[in-house]
Amino acid sequence: MLMFLGGGESRTVNSVTLFPGTNKSGEPESFTELTFKRGEIVCIVGPTGSGKSRLLADIEWMAQKDTPTHRQLLVNGNVPDPKWRFSSADKLVAQLSQNMNFVMDLSVEEFVRLHADSRMVNNVEQVVANIIREANELAGEKFAPDTAITSLSGGQSRALMIADTAILSRSSIVLIDEIENAGIDRKKALDLLLSEDKIVLMATHDPMLALMGDRRIVIKNGGIHAVIETDDKERAILTDIEALDKKVQAMRTLLRNGESLENFEF
Repeated sequence: MLMFLGGGESRTVNSVTLFPGTNKSGEPESFTELTFKRGEIVCIVGPTGSGKSRLLADIEWMAQKDTPTHRQLLVNGNVPDPKWRFSSADKLVAQLSQNMNFVMDLSVEEFVRLHADSRMVNNVEQVVANIIREANELAGEKFAPDTAITSLSGGQSRALMIADTAILSRSSIVLIDEIENAGIDRKKALDLLLSEDKIVLMATHDPMLALMGDRRIVIKNGGIHAVIETDDKERAILTDIEALDKKVQAMRTLLRNGESLENFEF
């Protein structure tokens, strides 16, 4: 069983290297190669329909010039093992999409325990408790362990899966599609994922998240148009954006609790 789960060999991913393909017009992308490393956040920005999700899909499937963009990826400098591409048990990538729908008739605790048992962890009780606790730290509205997963809101579901992915998933690469739409604490979510030393790539329209990344990839017409390093000037701007975001979050909390914003200090 451990071999089936990939436990009999090293699955450590230190780097993923992306080589260019073409945009929607068949023109070559304007970069030589991109390397993503453990503990790094890379943001993907661009207009709706520009190809952000296509880039995430290429990384998820470890494209080998066999996708519409003709991009290629290497893992730790080597062509990835085919089972990392096609075997559900051995995939190195976890993707958190915009829509998460549960259909199983289980409580949150039962669902997480099922995943923990399938991974054959030794300290199941502690792992399950940690995941639910961290998920509640991310979610706007807390939920109990005995809450039915089918009754979770979209934001609660996303919070649960982020915590589950960070703590329990063996995937070294995490792809996130528009986390800002989930109604969760975005900064805490990224901090949690990075604490597990994963490679995080995130498509976003949120300026705060974009500047939280070490780099951002700009997508236009289906291709990578530019790669921008986040510098000190932008990090200073990020501080201002975070202060504004805290005020927005505080107003949101007041509104959720049925309170007035009449005396709110801006």
